Amino acid sequence: MKYPDIFHMVSDIFNKNGVTCVLIGGFAVNFHKVQRATMDVDFLTTRKKFEAVFGFLEKEGFKKFSEHENFAQLENDKEYLGKLDFMFVDQDVLDKIAKEGKQVVIAGQDFKVPSLFHLIALKLHTVKFEKKREYKDLMDIVDLIRSNKIDIRSGEFRSLCLKFGTQELYDRILNHLG
Repeated sequence: MKYPDIFHMVSDIFNKNGVTCVLIGGFAVNFHKVQRATMDVDFLTTRKKFEAVFGFLEKEGFKKFSEHENFAQLENDKEYLGKLDFMFVDQDVLDKIAKEGKQVVIAGQDFKVPSLFHLIALKLHTVKFEKKREYKDLMDIVDLIRSNKIDIRSGEFRSLCLKFGTQELYDRILNHLG
């Protein structure tokens, strides 16, 4: 076994190739005081950076099982390595999120997770454009708000919702948390 777990593998491949990735999804939600189970490991990067390391991931047995303009999902026959999801953003967006992100150590490896508001912005954006993920991501947003005591009536939070989501999503959050 070359790597004891997916975090060692990803860290090694990303670091050797100078690829910036930000840990998102369930692990980032957990970092921000919400406990939820997750079946995969999600990263934010650019398509160009993903393509730079995809060959290395293939050598470790990963294959694409779903791909779209804005994301790629990979799976591996080795169960202990599980699944990887990559969400693609522009370089300037990745740089900003990484710069303002928080350092986290998982399995002895260093990763960045988005700031709380960046994580919520990513989830709002996903809910806005991917209806099939609406329930899960909206519940994550609600849980993040509760656990982190966000003032949902503040101008800052409303602006975030309107910029990355919609008025309807903001109203649903208000109604849910009333």
